[in-house]
Amino acid sequence: MKLAIEPKGVDLFVEQHKYTKEDSVLMSKIIQHYNKTGELLKLNKPISKQKSKRKLVTNS
Repeated sequence: MKLAIEPKGVDLFVEQHKYTKEDSVLMSKIIQHYNKTGELLKLNKPISKQKSKRKLVTNS
C-alpha cells in the first residue's frame, strides 16, 4: 500500500469503518474457513443501506 501525499492546503481525513456485530462474526467465519482449507468463501451478503445524511436546509 502506498502512502497518500496531501496536496498543499488540503487535509485528508480517514475515518474508521464501523462494523456491526454480525459483520464481525461473518469475517471471523471467513478467516477460520480460509485458515483450515486455504479457499475463500464467496458469500452473498445483502448490502446494508447506510443512514442518509440530513440535507442542509437554508432559508432564502
